[in-house]
Amino acid sequence: MKISEIRGKDTHELRLDLQALQKEYFQMKFKGATEQVIKPARFKQIRQQRAQILTILAERAAQTSAKGAKS
Repeated sequence: MKISEIRGKDTHELRLDLQALQKEYFQMKFKGATEQVIKPARFKQIRQQRAQILTILAERAAQTSAKGAKS
């Protein structure tokens, strides 16, 4: 997922995507402990997407708090 796609989503959608990524990451780690993981590169992709989503959510929270402080 590209950063422009992430920025285009609303906050609720981002939180849902974040939950889905965290669930997938947990399942992959659990599966990796018991058997071989099919796509080990997916771990890096999930971590990167998670970081991008968290960054966008933090930016939005900062904008919201900055608007509230100006009023």
